[in-house]
Amino acid sequence: MVTPDDVLRFWLDEVGPEGWYKASETLDTEVRERFLAAWENAREGAYGLWLTYPSGMLAYVILTDQFPRNMFRDDARAFATDQQALAAGKVAINRGWDLRIDEPARQFYLPLMHSENLCDQERCVRLMCERMPEHGEQNLTHARAHREVIRQFGRFPYRNAALARPSTASERAFEAGGGYGGTLRRIMQAA
Repeated sequence: MVTPDDVLRFWLDEVGPEGWYKASETLDTEVRERFLAAWENAREGAYGLWLTYPSGMLAYVILTDQFPRNMFRDDARAFATDQQALAAGKVAINRGWDLRIDEPARQFYLPLMHSENLCDQERCVRLMCERMPEHGEQNLTHARAHREVIRQFGRFPYRNAALARPSTASERAFEAGGGYGGTLRRIMQAA
């Protein structure tokens, strides 16, 4: 049985900030081997006790938001627990539990950044500005880029293939013109 400490020790200590957002088949395989069963359990509604205290909530958010992105790249399952992660993250933020977790481990805002809802995107940018003063600059840049994509399309076009959604002509042009990376570069140049 996986515990919140298992999730946090792995993600915060073993992988660490330098490895959190790098695509790595080695890391993806390790996440799958160590946490696939736990993710499946969470998807089915397990781990309610984790949602009753700040570090447990953080472990739950990592398990349901970040881990599936590692385990299931280019697969619809990468987004299958996004709503659970988003709900948990919002509860944690509303209770002020995010502020009980030191930066940069304060991962509660990522489900907002991954949401295809503009209100969530706006809130994510505000929270990065207000609540991540020490480590938020890079995250803030990514939050602004995610928000820009949602402003433009109302969804993330680079998820379309995995989710079997047809792409519009403007989404295909966006992807051909650099996609998210192009948006990120424009945001960075404007800063």
